[in-house]
Amino acid sequence: MIAKRPTPPETMFGDDFKSFVPAADVGEWVEATFFDSSSPVANPEYEHLANAHIGYLWTVVENNRKGKRVIGQCETGSPQGTMGKWSRAWAEQQVVEWFGSVPNLIITLDADHCRECGDAEFMALVEHELYHAAQDVDAFGAPKFSRSTGRPVFVIRGHDVEEFVGVVRRYGADAAGVRAMVDAANQKPEIARVRIATHVARVS
Repeated sequence: MIAKRPTPPETMFGDDFKSFVPAADVGEWVEATFFDSSSPVANPEYEHLANAHIGYLWTVVENNRKGKRVIGQCETGSPQGTMGKWSRAWAEQQVVEWFGSVPNLIITLDADHCRECGDAEFMALVEHELYHAAQDVDAFGAPKFSRSTGRPVFVIRGHDVEEFVGVVRRYGADAAGVRAMVDAANQKPEIARVRIATHVARVS
C-alpha cells in the first residue's frame, strides 16, 4: 500500500512565508514508498541510497534554467562552487540547522508545483531527483567509499538522455543515441497511473 504523499505546509503560501522549509515528511514517505521492499512501487535501483543521509526541502522560490521551469533539484549536501571561507561556513551552518548535520544529498522541490500536480507526477518528480543521486566510483569502476569514515561517497549523476525532439524526429532514435529511452517509452509502464490512484485512495 502506498503511503499518502506529503504536501507543502500552507504557511509557505501566506504573507509570512519562508522561502525554504525542511520536509522531513518527504524523507519518511520516500523511504516507505521507494526504499522499503514491501512497498508495491519499491525501486531496487536505490539500494545504494539505503544508508545515505538525504535532506529534503520545499521552496517557493521560482527557478528557471535555459528557459524551463525547474521543479526539482538534487545536489550534494556540502556547499559547492567558488565560495569564500565565511560564505561556505554560513551555508553549512544553515544546512546543519535544517537537517541536524550536513546531508550527503539535498533534494529541493517546488512547493507550488507539488501542491497542484497529481500523484503520478509527484512520484515521477521525486524519482527523477533520486536517480540523480549516485555513488561515486574509483578509476576501476568500483563503488567509492570515504577513507576517513568508510561511508559511501555520493555524486550527482547526469541525465540518461539529453537531446532535442527535432533531432530525433529528423534522424531517428539510433542516430540521436536515445534508442533505450524510446524503447522504454514504448513499453507498458511498470507503475500505471491507475495503480497509483488505487493504492493512494486506500490510505487517504
